[in-house]
Amino acid sequence: MFSGIIEEFATVVAIHKDRDNIDFTLTCSFVGELNIDQSVAHNGVCLTVVSIDGDKYTVTAMKETLDRTNLGLLKVGDKVNIERSMLMNGRLDGHIVQGHVDETARCIAMDDANGSTYFTFEYKEDREMARKGYFTVDKGSVTVNGVSLTVCNPTHNTFQVAIIPYTMEHTNFQDIRIGTVVNLEFDILGKYIARLQQL
Repeated sequence: MFSGIIEEFATVVAIHKDRDNIDFTLTCSFVGELNIDQSVAHNGVCLTVVSIDGDKYTVTAMKETLDRTNLGLLKVGDKVNIERSMLMNGRLDGHIVQGHVDETARCIAMDDANGSTYFTFEYKEDREMARKGYFTVDKGSVTVNGVSLTVCNPTHNTFQVAIIPYTMEHTNFQDIRIGTVVNLEFDILGKYIARLQQL
């Protein structure tokens, strides 16, 4: 379980394809604190640390994960938002994030907000998925590339988020441009409510 509060970004230093899987090797400031089998969210995707070598660690993404997320688009040198799992005695500064990405979205607009930036994202319109709670609501929560954010101006398949300078500086939002593909995790509470209404 995660909170969507990014600790820092890791840098991809190697990518290795193994049949339908991809091993990503990354480096970050806290590699020395990681353990094998530990869960770390990468752009919002919960992945298991499978090896540690000095200042580098490796995680594996399987085909299902690669099909649903933007991880398959990563290149050596790319920055990835990372967050270790929540401590049970800590504050929930963001919102409840599972690290189970639902789908990807594409940035379709960036607008200056006099110091901050509004990003508009568009995702696939799917009424059946919306019935299951895969949608956004005004002032609700959404996770974009692992970052817990508040939704502005949602439509049936778009929404905006406002990124303050601190978030821009400390996450890979600094690399997002129009056309960039991002990972989305919709609010788990909305999914449960939608499911209860169907029963």
